[in-house]
Amino acid sequence: MANPVQFLSQVRAEAAKITWPGRREVVTTTIMVLILSSLAALFFFLVDLGIRFGLTWLLGAVS
Repeated sequence: MANPVQFLSQVRAEAAKITWPGRREVVTTTIMVLILSSLAALFFFLVDLGIRFGLTWLLGAVS
């Protein structure tokens, strides 16, 4: 098992290598996520609507 002091030193060295995104990158990716989520929701809504109308028509034609 490694020395705890050495371990903490290595953790601090690795943490120093992290590059955090800037404000512009965070805003841009957040907007993209919101747009793509909205498009996916609209797509699945339309697919669900089509299936519902198709089943309603099919069950109405059978009965």
